[in-house]
Formats: sequence, structure tokens, C-alpha cells
Amino acid sequence: MVDPERAAAPQRPPRPPSWSSIPHKAQLAIICSVRIADFFQQASLQAYMYYQLKSFSPSSSDADISFQSGVLLGVFTAAQIFTGIIWGRVADSPGWGRKRVLMVGLVGQGISCLGVAFSGSFTTAVVWRGLGGAVNATVGGARTALSEATEKRYHSRTFLILPLAWNVANIFGPMVGGVLSDPVLNYPGLFGAGSVFGGADGVGWMTSWPYAAPNIFSALVCFADAALIFLGLRETLVSRKMVRDRGLEMAESLRYHLRRMFFKRWGYRQLDQQEEMQLGTPDVDDGEEATSTPLTPLPLKEMDAPPSVPMPKPSFYDTLTKNVLCVLLTVAFMDFQMGGFTSLWSVFLSSSLRTKEENQNISLPFHFAGGIGMSPSTVGVAMSTLGFVGIIFQLTLYPRVNARFGLLKSTMWSLAVFPLPYAIAPYLSLVVHEQVLLWLGVFLVAGLQVGARTFAVPGLVLLTNNASPSPAVLGTIHGLGAATSSAARTIGPIVAGHWYSQGLEGGSVGKAWWLLSMVALAGVVPSYWARDGR
Repeated sequence: MVDPERAAAPQRPPRPPSWSSIPHKAQLAIICSVRIADFFQQASLQAYMYYQLKSFSPSSSDADISFQSGVLLGVFTAAQIFTGIIWGRVADSPGWGRKRVLMVGLVGQGISCLGVAFSGSFTTAVVWRGLGGAVNATVGGARTALSEATEKRYHSRTFLILPLAWNVANIFGPMVGGVLSDPVLNYPGLFGAGSVFGGADGVGWMTSWPYAAPNIFSALVCFADAALIFLGLRETLVSRKMVRDRGLEMAESLRYHLRRMFFKRWGYRQLDQQEEMQLGTPDVDDGEEATSTPLTPLPLKEMDAPPSVPMPKPSFYDTLTKNVLCVLLTVAFMDFQMGGFTSLWSVFLSSSLRTKEENQNISLPFHFAGGIGMSPSTVGVAMSTLGFVGIIFQLTLYPRVNARFGLLKSTMWSLAVFPLPYAIAPYLSLVVHEQVLLWLGVFLVAGLQVGARTFAVPGLVLLTNNASPSPAVLGTIHGLGAATSSAARTIGPIVAGHWYSQGLEGGSVGKAWWLLSMVALAGVVPSYWARDGR
């Protein structure tokens, strides 16, 4: 007999699945690498962007550089506004699928990095950044592939891969960007005049393009990841799962020949079929891959064949449900303020210190000027703190809080945290000569902003994914999400840069930060209209 009190007691929410229980980890790691490569080139640029723009026009003021920084960041996402939905439709088409779209995006992004590397003017750099954004389809493509790679019950864990990729890239991207920037100036013994590699006059191309090295490194990262996608990623689009994949066949052939070389070197050889029969080798399960022939690996069990009766694909108009629009509006507010923060943070850390005249004109709490005045390498370290803090929060807090309070509540609460770091950030310029207080402030701003981001980004990606009215338009929905995000990330840096420029001219470095804080606060409102599901 069931105890009525026990039956009436509220049940605890189910625990989130453990990382060890998630299937297809290799595929998830490859999808994660796509976003790492994309985020890496963006994070690396932020460490030296201020100084590269300054090298184009040394006479430009901090106000001019702040606006140009917003444009340089914004043009990349501006191009994605027009191509995001198109790439989403292309990724849904049987002729292309997710894998090809991801490869095109990475190769195009690598070419864009090379163009920025050898740009000689602000206009040229803007053109190359715009072209890179136009062909970059990794946002929607990676989200869609991630959604299809595992069952829905694992999504609370697997969608953490997206901000995890951002955090990993934000650890190494700024560091590499800061270390490789202007090598002739920073490493004269290696690349300067009369150096080991520089000869009599120094390395010519490094002198002409002092910020080419980190851009070239970013391009190589993108090209290498495109090769990894070609060789290792399985197609997740249902209509292309049974199509022959040359990349997987090539990878299997490479593994086969490497195994033969290893066995031959150490005196081993593979048994032929007759010897295996004599030794009573057990039958290989149909879910395992054969290792003796370089064939395309068999599809996973749950992906063996497409459904016998395909689901009807809704029209584009039918995909724009009320919930989809509410979620996209929330995404727009969030990405506006996050794009603005990315632009302001790197410029603020690099901006010149207050002059003696500006010191005399301080009128607290709102009227004061001056930046932090960090070098590119120090900016790289400061930017890397965002990644370190994010990884800690992701691996410890997010799954438990999400399981305890639910996806919608944890997302809404995280959005309410964003205004705090933006309101605090400008006051760091008042303690710039107190290094302990300065770095404590940097960690505080980074901790609050990244903590909120850790919950908000995967939460809104999941809400966007779950709002899709049909699996047949999942790529389109994520394409809409990518286009919305791109639009907001285009406007955010440009508007924030304009606010920052106005603030510097008026003697208030905090104007842009406080306006951004108000935008973040307004962004909490539409999240109350969204819901988890269709």
C-alpha cells in the first residue's frame, strides 16, 4: 500500500546526466573545435585591435579608435545578418548538409584572417572582416549539429559546449594575440635588426605589418579545424546520413595504414580472415567499426536510416511563432550588450591614462575620464581571465542550478546579473595606480559578466532550439538565431563605441558603460514572455 503522504510529497527534479554518460563524445569534441576556432580569432584580435588600428593612423585619438573598434567588430556580424538565414537554409538542404557548411565557414574565416593580417588601412581591414563574416556559417551550423548529435535529455550538458568553446578560446586567444603582436618591437633579439632571424634590417614583413603574425596564426587554426571537420565529423542531417563521405573514408584509410606501420615496426601483423576463424574470434557487433578495411564507418545505431515517412516542412512564415519571436527578442538584447562589452572592455583596458588636467576635473560619482593603459600582452592576460572564470562556472554551477530551478528561470536570473559588471567597470580607472585593487576589480567585473554569460548563452540557445516548431526547420531556426545575434552584435559594438567616444570627449569614461547597463536591464523584460518549448 502506498503511503499517501509520500505520494503527495513533491518529487525532486531529476539529476542532470553526467558527462561520462553522454554518447558520441568524439563527435561533440569536433563540433566544439569549430566554435573554438571561430572564437579564437575573435578573442585574439581583441588583445591587439586597439594598437593595430593605432598603427594605421598614429595621430588618431582614443575617441576615434574606440569608434573604429566598434566598426571593426560590428562589420563581421553585420555581414552575418544577411547570410545567417541563407546559410541556415543551405545547411537544411540535402545537397549540402551541416558538414559542408561548417567547412566553408572555417576556410572563409581563415582567408579573412590573412586579409586582415596584411591590411594597411582601416578600410581594408573592415572589408576583409566583412567578407569573413559573410562566409562564416559556424554559429548556426554548429548549434544545429550539436542538437542533432545527441538526444534531448543530454542537451543540458551538451549545449554547455558552446560557452565552453568561448571560454577556452578566451583563455588562449588573447594570450597568443598579445604574445605574437609586433614581434620586431617585443622580441628585437629574434626578429629585429641584427637579430637571429632578422638579418641586418630585421624581418621585413613583420616590420611592415607588425600585427600580421597573430592573424596568420588564427588563419592556420581555422584551416586546421576545417581539415579536422572533413576527416572526422559525421553528417547529422537526416537526408545526408547515408550519403558516401570521402572525408571519413580518407580518415579510415589513414588509420588503417598507420596501424600497419605500427604493427610492422614492432614485429606484429594483422591476422587474416582464415586465422581469425581458427582462433575463434567472436563476431563483431554491428555497431562497431571494422578495422581491417578502409571503408566509410557505419552510421550509429540510432542514426542508421532516415524515417520512412518524412515530416512535412513548415513554411518560413509558420516558423515565426510567438514563442520563437519572444526568444529571438531576448537574444537580441543579450547579444547587443555582450557585443558592446567585448568592444568596450578591450578598448577601455588599452586606453590612455588620465592626464593631469583630467585629474583636476574629477567630480564623483559620474564625471571622470581615463582608461587603464595596459600593453597588448597585459590586455591579453586580462581578457584571458574571462575564459578561466567561465570554465569554473560552467563545470561546477551551471548543470546543478539549471536542474534545480529549470532552464527558463536560470536564464532569466542570469540576464538580471549583466547590468552589475557594466555599472562597476568604469570605476577601475580610479584605482589604476593601485595594482592589487585594479586586478581585484578586473576579476570582479570578469566574474560577474562571465558568470551571467555562462547561464544565459546556453540557456537561450536551448530555448531557441526547443522553440522550433518542427525538426525539419531546425537549421532555419538556428539560422534565424544566428542572424538575430549577428544584428545585435553589429549594432552593439558600434553604438557602444560611439557612446564611449562621446563620453571621452565630455570627460566621462563611464557614460558608455552605464548606458550599456541600462540596455542589459531592459533585456530582462522580454525573457518573461518566453517559454521552454514550442
